[in-house]
Amino acid sequence: MPDMSASASLAMTNLVTLAKEVDEDKVTPGVLGFIVFAVMALAVWGLMKSMNRHMGRVDFKEAPDPAEASGKDTAETGTSGKASQG
Repeated sequence: MPDMSASASLAMTNLVTLAKEVDEDKVTPGVLGFIVFAVMALAVWGLMKSMNRHMGRVDFKEAPDPAEASGKDTAETGTSGKASQG
């Protein structure tokens, strides 16, 4: 297996030289990265505003169940409008 260690050390040597060539001062997201981030932030803000508006319109009161509405007849006989589970 000496071939694998030799190729691994050769690969590491090449990677180290590539890492030295990269100038850390020039590797930035730049203006394009800022524009993409700003557009995504505006999209999230717009979606949250729209969601809050839609959630404000939601009526959380449930409509009466038709079986319970007709349950007045069964209430007189002493049985409940709900089916018994057993």
